[in-house]
Amino acid sequence: MIETLTLTDFRNHEMCRIKTTGRRNIIITGPNGAGKTAVLEAVSMLSGDRGMRGAAMTDIARFNGRGDFSIFAELSDDTEISITYTAGDANRRARIDGDAAPLSQLVAQLPMVWITPREDRIFIDGAGDRRAFFDRLVSGFDATHAGRVARLGKLLSERAFALKSGRDARWTDALDTQIASVAVAIAAARIQYAGEINYFLSGAAVSVAGMIESNLISGMTPGDAERAYLEYLHGARELVGDKMILDGPHKSDFGVFNEILNLPAALTSTGQQKSVLIDLIMAHARLVYEKTGRRPIILLDEAAAHLDTDARRRMFRAFAAAHAQVWATGLDANAFSDVNDAAFVACNDGEISNIVIQNKTDEDEQD
Repeated sequence: MIETLTLTDFRNHEMCRIKTTGRRNIIITGPNGAGKTAVLEAVSMLSGDRGMRGAAMTDIARFNGRGDFSIFAELSDDTEISITYTAGDANRRARIDGDAAPLSQLVAQLPMVWITPREDRIFIDGAGDRRAFFDRLVSGFDATHAGRVARLGKLLSERAFALKSGRDARWTDALDTQIASVAVAIAAARIQYAGEINYFLSGAAVSVAGMIESNLISGMTPGDAERAYLEYLHGARELVGDKMILDGPHKSDFGVFNEILNLPAALTSTGQQKSVLIDLIMAHARLVYEKTGRRPIILLDEAAAHLDTDARRRMFRAFAAAHAQVWATGLDANAFSDVNDAAFVACNDGEISNIVIQNKTDEDEQD
């Protein structure tokens, strides 16, 4: 868990420090434009990802600053991690306990998943958004998954270039062999994750659909699935309109079935979709904790949106049961009055009031 978070020249925060005092739920409230989501974005970047907004680094640096920014966190196990960006530099820099580290190493230190208003539409938006969201979940369970997905994207780009430029077939053969190996590993990881998380879900079930995923689910061995996909790649080398038309894990999809309503989540109401999404995230937290022993970070932007009173209460009870640290934002602190083990933080006009204005634990509730 994060014990202390320090931001410097990040978005509209010149200098911000939040001490969580060991609480599992960090509730950040304030008016629109106060910088609440910026805090969650900073936390999300500590996973080594580009962050929940996927913004350019130059857009993240404070407008009136020098073009640099830094994010620093002290964890409950005394580990210190940081992300820094210097104006003119092409990349972010990561450090773990003061030593330079690859960005990919951060996910093992701080597994993380987030829900923003954009994810509220995840079940009805395009397959690409769902796939990216699902792969982030898988990466929290399998730290090597994100690297495989990124490698597949790079290999597919190289293959498209080779086909367009008419390169030697031996080059394409070599690329196809690598693509087939990585593709089957990605599909297998998705299937394993779906099976694992379904154990922790009640009232819902996750499914995965895709060319290779379907073969593996039907009983094909990974070796046979790799050979079958390699044969498919060898026979799919024609460009259509200067584009490479190719099926595979980069076209796969996932869905969630609401077993209580006996409907796919996409066919339920907005509030019901949000509730299922939260159930999914909480099941993910329990899975990651059981498998890795680490408490993941869950980021919920505008956490109470689309939820009625009963749904909010269920969400707060889930907060208490999840083996995770939850960072949530909202306009009104009163909407979170039922959250136990919480630190409430006020955010005002880009300068966060980083004093905890209320602390309540489960023990406080019993007293």
